[in-house]
Amino acid sequence: MLTQEDDVDIHALRKRGWTISAIARHVGRDRKTVRAYLKGERTVGVRAPAGEDAFAPFVDYCTARLLEDPHLWAVALHDEVRALGYERSYPSFTRVLRQRGLRPPCEPCLPAKGRPVAVIEHPAGEETQWDWVELPDPPAHWDGYGKRAYLLVGALAHSSKWRGELCESMDQAQLAAAQHRIATALGGITRDWRFDRMATVVHPGTGVVTASYAQIAKHFGVRVRPCPPRRGNRKGVVEKANHSAAQRWWRSLPDELTVAQAQASLEQFCQQVADQRGRTDADGNRCTVADLAAREPLRLVPAAPPIAVITAQRKASAQALVSYRGNTYDLPPAHAGQLVRITHRLDAATLSITTTADVTIAVHHRRPDGAGATIRTEAHITALNTAALAASSPAAPHRSKQRIPPGAAARAAADILRGATPTADPAPTTATVIDLNRYAQAAARRRTLP
Repeated sequence: MLTQEDDVDIHALRKRGWTISAIARHVGRDRKTVRAYLKGERTVGVRAPAGEDAFAPFVDYCTARLLEDPHLWAVALHDEVRALGYERSYPSFTRVLRQRGLRPPCEPCLPAKGRPVAVIEHPAGEETQWDWVELPDPPAHWDGYGKRAYLLVGALAHSSKWRGELCESMDQAQLAAAQHRIATALGGITRDWRFDRMATVVHPGTGVVTASYAQIAKHFGVRVRPCPPRRGNRKGVVEKANHSAAQRWWRSLPDELTVAQAQASLEQFCQQVADQRGRTDADGNRCTVADLAAREPLRLVPAAPPIAVITAQRKASAQALVSYRGNTYDLPPAHAGQLVRITHRLDAATLSITTTADVTIAVHHRRPDGAGATIRTEAHITALNTAALAASSPAAPHRSKQRIPPGAAARAAADILRGATPTADPAPTTATVIDLNRYAQAAARRRTLP
C-alpha cells in the first residue's frame, strides 16, 4: 500500500510522461500496484480485502436488529449471527460493526455535550441556580465530615456571581441554612430559584415541589423551577461555578485549615477571583461580574433563616466535650466517649445535646460559627473532676522490678494441679523464745581439748 506522498509522486511523474515501469523503479513498488493507483482502482489508506467479505450476507440482519434495539450488546448480536452461519470471531465482528457504522446513535441517551443548544436569556434579577458539589478527602480533623464534604453553590444566572457554603450533609435543614447565608452573600434574592431534581426540593419522578420545601420557598418568597428531565445544561452557570470551585479552590486547599478558615478562604477566592471575571453589559461596555451583580434588582433576604432543625452526630471526647461548627460544648462526664447528637433550630439561640435515644443531656447557648469558644458549665466541670478522682487508685503503682512470690491461693491451686492435697500454712509464731543453756553447752564443748 502506497503512502500519501508516494501517491502524489507517481501522479506527478505520470503527468511528466514517465512510464509505469520507470515510476515503479523510482518509488520501489510493483508495476501492478502503481498502475492500480494511477487508474483509481486503489485508494491511499484503504487496504484491499484479503478475500471474500464474510460479513456482507449479515449486514441487513445486523442493521435491522440495531435499529430495533440500539443498546443490544454486540456479544448478544454475535451469538445470533453465529446461529445464522457467521463463522468469524467476536473481535472481527465488533471491528466490522464499527467500520460500517451499523449501530445508530440513541437520541434520548446522547449526552448534552456536542448537541446544538439554544441561547437562554437570563434577565437581571430573574434566576438563581443551585447545585451540590461533592468534595472528596476533606482534612481528617474536620469533625462530622468523614470521607467527603458537600458544597452548596448558588449562582446568579444573569451576572454569574456565585457563592458557596460547606456542609456536612445534603439534607434539607443543611440546605435551608446554607441558602440563607449564600443569598445574603449574593446580595439579595431573585424571583426564581432553579434546581435539578434533588430529592430535598422536588420529587425526582414528577418534579413537583415537596411539602416540606414549599414552606422554605414561601419563607424566601421565591418560585421553584426544576430543570426539565435530562436537561442539565439548563443551569450551566452554576455548573461552571462547581467546576471552578472544585478545581481552582478545593484542589489546592491547605490541609491544616479548619472548616471556618476554609469557608473564609472560599469567600476570599470568590471576591478576588470569581467576581473579577470580565463581562460585557447590555450597552457593550466592559465590566466585571461584580459590577453586573451590583446592578441586578434583587429583593432583600429575610433577617431570620427559615424554621428548620439541624442534627449532627458527634463522638464525645474523654474530657466530655463535643465540637460543632468551630466551637466546643461540654456534656455530663458519664457520656464521655459515646456517640451523641447535636440539635439546634435555625431561628433559636440554643442548641441541645442528646443521646442516640433522644434523651437530652445538655443545653447550651450557641456561639457564632468558627468563634473557637469552649463552653463548659460548673456542674459538668465538678462532675468531671469527681469522676476523674474516683477513677484514680490511692495505692502506689507497682514497680517493674519487684519480687512477688506465689501466695497461699496460688500454692493451693498448684497443689490441686499436681494431684496433692493442699497443705495448710503453719500457724504463725507469736513470740520468739531464746534458750541460753544451748549457748553455754556450745561454749563448754569449744573449751574441751581434743
